[in-house]
Amino acid sequence: MPITVQDALPAISQLRQENVFVMPKSRASTQEIRPMRLAILNLMPNKVETEVQFIRLLANTPLQVNVDLLRLDTHRSSANSEQHLDMFYRYFSDVKDTNYDAVIITGAPLAHLEYDEVGYWQELQEFFDWAEHHVTSTLFSCWAAHAGLFHHHGLKRELQGNKLCGVFEHQCYFDHGALTRGFDDRFLVPHSRYGHIDIDKIAECEELVVLAGSDEVGAYLLKNQSGSQVYLTGHPEYDADTLQKEYQRDVDKGLDVDKPKNYFPEDNPALKPSKTWQSHAFLLFSNWLNYYVYQTTPYDINLVSQDVRTNNYAE
Repeated sequence: MPITVQDALPAISQLRQENVFVMPKSRASTQEIRPMRLAILNLMPNKVETEVQFIRLLANTPLQVNVDLLRLDTHRSSANSEQHLDMFYRYFSDVKDTNYDAVIITGAPLAHLEYDEVGYWQELQEFFDWAEHHVTSTLFSCWAAHAGLFHHHGLKRELQGNKLCGVFEHQCYFDHGALTRGFDDRFLVPHSRYGHIDIDKIAECEELVVLAGSDEVGAYLLKNQSGSQVYLTGHPEYDADTLQKEYQRDVDKGLDVDKPKNYFPEDNPALKPSKTWQSHAFLLFSNWLNYYVYQTTPYDINLVSQDVRTNNYAE
């Protein structure tokens, strides 16, 4: 089954070139099934690129998923035209009475700001609380993962002097975890962040389970016991050249930054990097949609607000 988005969304053309099945809403409306409803709160400045990355992963499932793109009322993105946002995004205030089977909250380039220094922090906290009562499962990505862990569990990140940037090897900490089902013993994931939460502090929180990580990156994949919150501190959605673009952008600014680790062939930025994490990324999102959304969400989406979860895949 396809991902369903608004008919004229620019991401459609790029995804179709990759042979990704994306269905316009005009066609989906003719099908008599109950599709899952998913929203993406896109906090990244590069809206279209981020849309493509996440919709690509969501489309690799037999489930039909209707996607809404959301924006916060108090956040204005300087890098995007208001026309694109007005055409394809809904304000949070417009969906407060709406229930979703799943929500993704993207990262944001706010590495060196304290949370209360973020202009839209108050509204984002309101969104976090709203999701707990209107969404079956919420996936927090990178900066949003640290922000969510702080808001929901009081875990404060520490800022490292050097950015953790590159493609790193990870391992699963459970043999039969639902989210990591089918993973290889070792798998690769890109990271690009300054923030870090010590895994020992996370372990003190009984509500959280660390499913995968490594000594070098710490905790990568976490969830709460019910699966209503899933946290990713890395970027499985990244394209092959995303880290390359970030590195070049920092170099052009005159910043003294290290090259991304384990990324460029022969550690040479002039050589084209390969995408070595895509199969893991597809499997992770497929597992999440299957085990913590589709098999857990009530058929009547109006019951989501009553915190009805039919299964508990606690690892």
